[in-house]
Amino acid sequence: MSGLRRVLVANRGEIAVRIVRACHAAGVEAVAVHSDADEGARWVRMADHVQHIGRSAAQKSYLDAEVLLKAAKEAEADSVHPGYGFLSENADFARGVRDAGLAFIGPPPEAIELMGDKATARRTAQSAGVPVVPGSGPCTDQAQAERAAADLGYPLLVKASAGGGGRGIRPVRDAAELREVLPAAQAEAQSAFGDSTVYLERAIPQARHVEVQVLADDHGNVRHLLERDCSVQRRRQKLIEEAPAPQLSDDARRAIAEAAVRLAEHVGYRNAGTVEFLVDADENFYFIEMNTRIQVEHPITEAITGIDLVAEQLRIGGGAPLSFDQDSVRARGAAVELRINAEDPQRAFAPTPGVVTEFELPGGPGVRFDTWIGPGDRVSPFYDSLIAKLVCWGADREQAHDRARQALREFRAEGIATTAGLHERLLAEPDLRRGPVHTTWLEHLLEE
Repeated sequence: MSGLRRVLVANRGEIAVRIVRACHAAGVEAVAVHSDADEGARWVRMADHVQHIGRSAAQKSYLDAEVLLKAAKEAEADSVHPGYGFLSENADFARGVRDAGLAFIGPPPEAIELMGDKATARRTAQSAGVPVVPGSGPCTDQAQAERAAADLGYPLLVKASAGGGGRGIRPVRDAAELREVLPAAQAEAQSAFGDSTVYLERAIPQARHVEVQVLADDHGNVRHLLERDCSVQRRRQKLIEEAPAPQLSDDARRAIAEAAVRLAEHVGYRNAGTVEFLVDADENFYFIEMNTRIQVEHPITEAITGIDLVAEQLRIGGGAPLSFDQDSVRARGAAVELRINAEDPQRAFAPTPGVVTEFELPGGPGVRFDTWIGPGDRVSPFYDSLIAKLVCWGADREQAHDRARQALREFRAEGIATTAGLHERLLAEPDLRRGPVHTTWLEHLLEE
């Protein structure tokens, strides 16, 4: 039992569909919100109650905390699930929900604040005994950054302290490039996150991106649900994720998972979160950030563990303990997730908004297709271009990949361009078939 009665889903798209379904499975009513652009969308049609929250631009709807809190009050909701993106990692919104007497189905605002500033999160990880990539403290001017860079050595990454989701990161090869990049990085950080503070981090060559899913309740239980490999990235945006991480030793898996749990315990974490690491060729691992929300790629963890992460979020939000213990978490088979975006890889991944005229879904054993799209739906230019997630499970990694290739051959979308064709080509690449690859592999491949 979740202990909740009516949940306002403060999001849109496939994650809103996912949360509405989880609410219904738990016997909880779901309140959908929508902007002008999303009137009549799938999650709106599925919900028990509906609230219109404003104009199409996200700033006038999904990013307006006051409007969302008003919608929750009008709908007589007892809780708010923020999904991912938008206000999901906004501590002020989480605090506003709590102050309104509602349950926030996410971490406490104090944990969001602590882990949301990347420089502070690094220091917090160090205090918890979790290794971090060598880096600097906050840098607010050129001289400070140049002194820090001289101490660290090149190559480096300039990172926005308030950044997340791969945004606000610039590579730097030498001092001259630092002088050129720093002002632009600060301007980007200010524009994207409202904070121009940056810090420097040593670049780890050919690193893998490995993350650990954690869940924590109000009864003192902190659990990990194994790891995922998210190394197939373009401009630090994930395209393909796998679970478990291929070709990682059992000792490394255990150490990384234990570090993630240790950090979550150290910060008094609650609900779902993901602790992200870089892993070098010698399996040394380094904390890079903690995402204080449910992740886009959570279905592959569900596929290999059999644990419904959103259902567990609802349990925690309602005050119940986790439904499983650590010893029961075992990897069964392997899973891969492909993010299908309304983008055209032939035109530098330009977004392709428009009306979807045909949309045929794949099927078969081990195939899951999370989407909010159907024939006649419109992909809006106002929001993120993610339209679907293809998740394929197999008894082993090879079978999971084979099923993904077959599913891509069955999938069809007309009226918009998508990244499905790119995924077909990537899954055929010998490097990826052998696995694993590093975080810059895809960018080098695209350049070639």
